[in-house]
Amino acid sequence: MDKLPYSASMVVDALKMGSTEKTKKEEHKDLLFDFMDKYITDHASSREVGSLGVYRAVKNHLQAYQTETRYKVRFETIDYAFFQRFQNFLIGRVKTDAKGEVSPLLNNTTIAKALSTLKTFLGYARRNGIKVNDSYKDFTIKREKLEVIALNETEFTALLDMDLSANKRLAQVRDIFCFSCASGLRISDMQQLKREHIKRDDIHLVVKKTKTELTIPLNSITSAILDKYKEHHKPLPLISSQKLNTYIKELCQKANINEQIEIVRFRGTKRETTTYPKYELIHLHTGRKTFCTLSLEKGMSAEQVMSISGHTDYKSFKRYVDVTEKLKKVVMIKAWGEIPILKVV
Repeated sequence: MDKLPYSASMVVDALKMGSTEKTKKEEHKDLLFDFMDKYITDHASSREVGSLGVYRAVKNHLQAYQTETRYKVRFETIDYAFFQRFQNFLIGRVKTDAKGEVSPLLNNTTIAKALSTLKTFLGYARRNGIKVNDSYKDFTIKREKLEVIALNETEFTALLDMDLSANKRLAQVRDIFCFSCASGLRISDMQQLKREHIKRDDIHLVVKKTKTELTIPLNSITSAILDKYKEHHKPLPLISSQKLNTYIKELCQKANINEQIEIVRFRGTKRETTTYPKYELIHLHTGRKTFCTLSLEKGMSAEQVMSISGHTDYKSFKRYVDVTEKLKKVVMIKAWGEIPILKVV
């Protein structure tokens, strides 16, 4: 109307001045929980059932937190302060027994595992392009020192020497359990063990849990057990893990492995102690722990044991080094020689 010439840039500038400021795009309200479901589904074939169960438990705890506090749990809201609040929430969860007595629902070990799992999940989400608040990394998780339940040399020998000729079921369970004690193999790897994995005097396989290649030298115990079943299709007479765990307790009770063991757990600040006969605390994974402790006691170095057991983190392995005073004597004698005659001055 004014007969003024307009350039393209002038039109663009006018449009920019007239446009409204864009609002920040908010995270989809169920993105975190949907992504947890996706994580569980995607890893169903490559992770142990038990480890994925921890992720389901964490998801349930987060949903309970959101329901009870009305605080929206999103990737963008999980920061250092959230971890503090969530930890307090987990400590404060309670249960009521038949007598009406109220006590904490979760012990501190379970809470530490849940917080650690949440950290792992956030790292996975970040690597998959989801924006997370990195301040959660600064939150320190306090872990209590757990008991290492393992067979000592006397108990292990008692199992090996038991006469089970009249009980084929327990004899086979004894062979499976002692094979784990003498090799360090997890039940998941014994289940996948095939004849082709055994090359002369070594076992070569890819560990199911870590997907790493492992070479385990055979010894007199493991080779004798494998030789016992050389006519069978599989190297070991395996049955379900559930039945094995039940039968192992029966086996160890029969071998009089009944030392009284005190288990200490904390629920918040409340200290709880329970005493069990040792056989009740023994299960499949005890075999792997037994291998680590007995190997150290026999004079093997931590590095040598870790290379056979497949441990990659010395921090987690160190609890086996700390578990026995006998190790100090073994290493000292190996280095400096045995005392021929102990004189009392």
